[in-house]
Amino acid sequence: MSAIQEASVAQLRTDPPPSSPTTDWRSEWKPLAYLAGLFLAFYLIPDESSRIDGAITEAVHLAAWYAREHVLLCLVPAFYIAGAISVFLSQGSVMRYLGPKAPKPVAYGVASVSGTVLAVCSCTVLPLFGGIYRMGAGLGPAVAFLYSGPAINVLAIILTAKVLGFELGLARAIGAVAFAALIGLAMAVIFRREEGTRSTWGFDSDEEPRHTLAQNAVFFFSMVAILVFANWGRPAAQEGFWWMVWAAKWWLTAAAAAGLLAALVAWFGLAVRKALAIAGAVIVVALLFPAHPAAAFTAGALALSIVLARASGDLGEWFASSWGFAKQIVPLLFAGVLVAGFLLGRPGHEGFIPSEWIASALGGNSFASVAFASVAGALMYFATLTEVPILQGLIGSGMGKGPALALLLAGPALSLPSMLVIAGMVGWKKTLTYVALVIAAATAAGLVFGSMA
Repeated sequence: MSAIQEASVAQLRTDPPPSSPTTDWRSEWKPLAYLAGLFLAFYLIPDESSRIDGAITEAVHLAAWYAREHVLLCLVPAFYIAGAISVFLSQGSVMRYLGPKAPKPVAYGVASVSGTVLAVCSCTVLPLFGGIYRMGAGLGPAVAFLYSGPAINVLAIILTAKVLGFELGLARAIGAVAFAALIGLAMAVIFRREEGTRSTWGFDSDEEPRHTLAQNAVFFFSMVAILVFANWGRPAAQEGFWWMVWAAKWWLTAAAAAGLLAALVAWFGLAVRKALAIAGAVIVVALLFPAHPAAAFTAGALALSIVLARASGDLGEWFASSWGFAKQIVPLLFAGVLVAGFLLGRPGHEGFIPSEWIASALGGNSFASVAFASVAGALMYFATLTEVPILQGLIGSGMGKGPALALLLAGPALSLPSMLVIAGMVGWKKTLTYVALVIAAATAAGLVFGSMA
């Protein structure tokens, strides 16, 4: 044996054996808790349970309904608008009107008005919220926009007054407008230190816009018009202005789409032949399926996506930003929809939680019933305008007016799917604070209104 080998053997005999690897459980308790919770959830499910089977069925049906009714007509246009905000709006413009240092009347006024014009549901507003927040909007104005989009829905407020009574419609309008600003201001105050630091990170207020104000106005107006008219709900009365708009909704959507293509060709570098190819795809599908206008809408969205995905420069960057929002939001939304469907079911159908429990908990105008309405509304998913017929049925079953207002103020603005997405954007701390503020404000308004009713 050589001298080197003898030295190595001697060293091994004198050195202590290496210690076995240890786990620092202080940093591993969260994964352990998640795994334990998942295990118990499945372990405790009864082998044969009609309620479990029904809840699973409801979760699948709600997800299928959401995919048919909201992804193509609501989310796809919203993703493109959010991507355009990130690419084509200058940070200086966003900071000037919505930034942390913008005058508060201007910031919160612009945020509330913007949300009112869009009139979207709690999920469709999420990409738009992400777009303006990423561009440097202050947390307060961005949250005001997040709340106002679904809550300050002019059509829903009018329908509420017509179906559920003028007093409830007026209370909903006043509460929604006031809460948009108050909740935004509260978020800005609570997280003022974090937002003060964030406002100094990488935002260039001197950045020049890529296009003129008029060009951006036409471009964004066209996309917002597509979003609004494609999702215009059918009114109850088959007469009047709202009925006329609904009857012409697809012609109005087509006109807005034509305006968008014209703007892309004139100012954004889209080749004429590609614009004609997109328009041709829409026309062909519309002629093949005249009874299904949504098919033509889908063909146009798909053709535009293919063209933009192969483009370079501004158009390619626009698609990449929109696709980034889609990748971030869609999986969380569907996960939330599945959970909401499992627990609460679809409107008119029962999930895991018995519907009679919910109905009995909403009776009267007590604090417990109003608070329960706020929490239940925050968890449930309401498509635009669907909250009115749902409440009509609950009121007929004995629901008090206080809980009704609380649900109207919390329900359209929040949902379990939207909470998951908001947390992915701003973190759970801000998300839970926002949810708590909405629930508290809705509960307070319900209690006041219930005592006056």
